[in-house]
Amino acid sequence: MNATFLQLNNGSLNSTDRCPRDNRITHLIFPALYTTVFFAGMFLNSMALWVFFKIPSSSTFIVYLKNTLVADLIMTLMLPFKILSDANLGPWQIRAFVCRFSAVIFYETMYIGIILLGLIAFDRFLKITRPFGKFCVQKPIFAQILSMLVWLFLFFLSLPNMILSNKEATPQSVKKCASLKGPWGLKWHKVVNYVCQFIFWTVFSLMLLFYAVIAKKVYESFRKSKSKDTQSNKNLEGKVFVVVAVFFVCFAPFHFARVPYTQSQTNNSKTDCAVQNQLYLAKEATLFLATTNICMDPLIYIFLCKKFTERLPCVRKMQRTNQENHSSQTDNITLSGQVL
Repeated sequence: MNATFLQLNNGSLNSTDRCPRDNRITHLIFPALYTTVFFAGMFLNSMALWVFFKIPSSSTFIVYLKNTLVADLIMTLMLPFKILSDANLGPWQIRAFVCRFSAVIFYETMYIGIILLGLIAFDRFLKITRPFGKFCVQKPIFAQILSMLVWLFLFFLSLPNMILSNKEATPQSVKKCASLKGPWGLKWHKVVNYVCQFIFWTVFSLMLLFYAVIAKKVYESFRKSKSKDTQSNKNLEGKVFVVVAVFFVCFAPFHFARVPYTQSQTNNSKTDCAVQNQLYLAKEATLFLATTNICMDPLIYIFLCKKFTERLPCVRKMQRTNQENHSSQTDNITLSGQVL
């Protein structure tokens, strides 16, 4: 039997041959969905980039939003490689590139985005509970240093996944990225998976805590003001919880599915083939939900960042139109007064 179809570890057959993967859904449906998300993400994030270029980094909130945008743009740029690989529209070497590099970068920026969303939640928490506070964590320089540390931490956490995917790539082995990893690569991949799970659930728990306090503060404010504008209250509540909504819808399903999938890949000799394929489809479906985050984050910019909204082209055009209409009405009133 050809040596490329043998797994050196334990002398067993390569998992690619023992458990062929059913890729019919991932070859047809997911590439089309990812293509839609790619174009939408490029449009929305390119516009956001254009707007943020005009906004100085004068607050921690703006610093975190700008770093989130950069992470989303990098995630977006990794999608074409995944689309071509999944749809089998290019040579098999593209799949090898995805396994070794682009997928690693994609996940790296995903978790950078998750941490940054947690920092945004913390920033909003401080803004509401300590609106006049002058803590060091509320200074832009602190946010810039912390953001840089987040990028460095995830980079050095992800780098071994690139280096340890060092087995020879063949048309057969690239069908499963785990086949390119040696024993140490599989162990590191498992460690990274648990670290990423820890990051997500820690951020998620803290975010729920922050927004529980924020909701309480907002409710108390409504009661004290005795506001009768219930529709305005509902809109405000929706804006307050937009970060939690985006975070939960995009990332929670993926993290429920990822741990058992990773275990099936790193312990494939102990996992039934049908179960491996089911876990793979669950991972791909929830990964797509996580990817839609690149289109959801602009909602946070619009709902929570007034400076961003004011500089949107459509908003600026509406403001100019309103000013012109107001000026025209004022002129008409003045002329009428002169006639009278």
